[in-house]
Amino acid sequence: MLLWLHDEIKNIQKKDPASGLWIEILLCYPGLHALIFHKFAHLLYKTKLPIIPRLISHFSRWLTGIEIHPGAKFGKRVFIDHGKGVVIGETTIIGNDVVIYQGVTLGGTSTKKVKRHPTLGNNIVVGCGAKILGNITIGDNCQIGANSVVIKDVPSNSTVIGIPARIVLHQGRKVHERDPLNHNLMPDPEADAIRCLVTKIKELESAIKVLAKETGSKEVEKILDQQPLPKFLEDNGADPKKDTMQNIDDYIHGLGI
Repeated sequence: MLLWLHDEIKNIQKKDPASGLWIEILLCYPGLHALIFHKFAHLLYKTKLPIIPRLISHFSRWLTGIEIHPGAKFGKRVFIDHGKGVVIGETTIIGNDVVIYQGVTLGGTSTKKVKRHPTLGNNIVVGCGAKILGNITIGDNCQIGANSVVIKDVPSNSTVIGIPARIVLHQGRKVHERDPLNHNLMPDPEADAIRCLVTKIKELESAIKVLAKETGSKEVEKILDQQPLPKFLEDNGADPKKDTMQNIDDYIHGLGI
């Protein structure tokens, strides 16, 4: 138990730049507290002792805000960061070196007494608010984007985002090997699609302007040059000096966030 605790504290110091001395981590990290309670609850759960394991997990939830069923299985160096609102179901299996942020649900999709919760491999980051549901498998070296809803198996070395989650990176290697916790580096397929449309519209507008000049249609040029700024862009701090397409491009890159 002491060796396990030492390993967990070292892991937190490695992965959390805000961590301090070992005593601070031991006293002030609810994710660690939840795992300590779970160690005892799971041990008793395996003996088929009734009530007591659930009482321990219930007290742990009250103290930490993290709900872990006594039946869940954990590997080594699992770090539940912040942890508030994390729910981990009975038949969940979690591998080694997994980071779980606040608001994550590892939930079941069946009312039968079968394997109904997810299995997570090694070296996985589960972003805040993500939901992984059902008896599915998340392969090694994966990233689950914040607020994603995962309902299908995810192959190793993948990044998934969205509702429902889609694979956006899968290259047979670790995703963002140098900085696996840097969520802002994760791709955004919706923004990429919108950006392609914006580019195409710009090209079409340019072609229309050329045709308007060739045909002497000044009215068409005037309409293209005086497009009103959409209200959603105004509400999000768009620059009225820029044209609509430039403001849309700014919006895609995070205007108003």
